[in-house]
Amino acid sequence: MRAAYDKLLEDVCVRLGFCGSVVDGQSLHVDQFLPESGVLTNDEFADALFKAEGWDPDGSEARTFRPSVREAFVRHMGASEVDAGQR
Repeated sequence: MRAAYDKLLEDVCVRLGFCGSVVDGQSLHVDQFLPESGVLTNDEFADALFKAEGWDPDGSEARTFRPSVREAFVRHMGASEVDAGQR
């Protein structure tokens, strides 16, 4: 599952431009906003990705990209929800 997650991160970075950011001098990465255990959904992944960009997950920018991020999650992870510990 780690390989699938790595491919997902590569895809959203290279294809969509979501590679993390620096906000107030702090480097941010999607992994910082994901749960360590339990279920991880494609929407939760999208929220975490947008937070790592310094975006409001409910903002207009996020609404624009959410469908593409959700689709990438399902394509790479094989489902709309996975075990968070398997990433």
